Amino acid sequence: MPVPKLSLGKRNIKVLLLEGVHPSARQSFDEAGYQNVECLDTSIPTDELIDKLQGVYMLGIRSRSQLTEEVISSAGKLIAIGCFCIGTNQVNLESALVMGVPVFNAPFSNTRSVAELVIAESILLLRGVPEKNALAHRGIWRKSARDSHEIRGKTLGIIGYGNIGSQISVLAEGLGMKVFYYDIISKLSLGNAVQLRSLDELLRVSDIVSLHVPETPVTRDMIGAHELATMRPGTVLLNASRGKVIDLGALTESLRSGHLLGAAIDVYPQEPKSNDEEFRSPLREFDNCILTPHVGGSTLEAQENIGREVASKLIKYCDNGSTITSVNFPEVALPAYPDSHRILHIHRNIPGVLSEINTLFSDNKININAQYLQTNESVGYVVTDVNRAQGTSAVAKLRCVKGTIRARILF
Repeated sequence: MPVPKLSLGKRNIKVLLLEGVHPSARQSFDEAGYQNVECLDTSIPTDELIDKLQGVYMLGIRSRSQLTEEVISSAGKLIAIGCFCIGTNQVNLESALVMGVPVFNAPFSNTRSVAELVIAESILLLRGVPEKNALAHRGIWRKSARDSHEIRGKTLGIIGYGNIGSQISVLAEGLGMKVFYYDIISKLSLGNAVQLRSLDELLRVSDIVSLHVPETPVTRDMIGAHELATMRPGTVLLNASRGKVIDLGALTESLRSGHLLGAAIDVYPQEPKSNDEEFRSPLREFDNCILTPHVGGSTLEAQENIGREVASKLIKYCDNGSTITSVNFPEVALPAYPDSHRILHIHRNIPGVLSEINTLFSDNKININAQYLQTNESVGYVVTDVNRAQGTSAVAKLRCVKGTIRARILF
């Protein structure tokens, strides 16, 4: 793709990508004409991050960086945040919202990678492969069919039937499994999957239980001692969602007692900040527990797709103001409008703002070519296209409108 003609604005827009975001993101920015892009392989401690964000307009992170209210409020030029992953719980979304900073993520790009890992781990655990492998490494030959099962004909219970859970459902049926799922929202089942009314009901009927839920106050420790006891003896438990949804103390006791056949855990309440830091977990003692370092979505294919997806959302917002798929911001899809200045106005959602904006335009004889408005409970987002000759004066006046958080000329 040819590099578009650069504007002074694009040359001066600094982009910071942390935590080894895939090079496809950098390539996307290059192709869009953004040359001031810095890429780092690691996360940055809070104090250093605050300093590093001075002058940064767009920030890209993965799961380790913690964007607190302090960090976001200190980044005066920041206009957008990209989470190059599924989750956004590492970002204070409310603080970003009140600062007028939309946050984008990649809810679909690593779905297949996570689904494949869950299916693979299910097969390995049902066959007792992790334990047999560990014993073989220690010189112990355990050739036995005891507690070793085919996955065909088994019942999979999926907790959380979203993008990942539903795809696992399809793959599981292709292997001859029966699929039940539990979700707090009524969902359209794919294939022959059946939605159950309660979590306990799902736990009682499943041979394999797989978690695919976000981290919320409702889901924290949703699998504890009671839930583990509700599962049938010999059940397999997998968690590739969020680290705090399982009570690890209760899981440790369940594995120690032999109630569960095995477990596979990819996410943890506390995770090392780098590959140089020791991983600590009470689950390390169990040969029948697969422990992976938060790599559910870490395939080259997924990371490349995520890099392109999130970078394209950041670029589209910076280029034309579109906020479609933002996780914290009013969503507006915007067409191109040639020969206009596009002005973005972000304000607190209070009565009378749009009326004041349009009265201001009318009183100053500024002609509106097109206008778009969307709000949520906290913030309003108005995009106005005006004649080029009037754009600079218009944005200066808009900054005086009551409730204004941010106003700028896009192009």
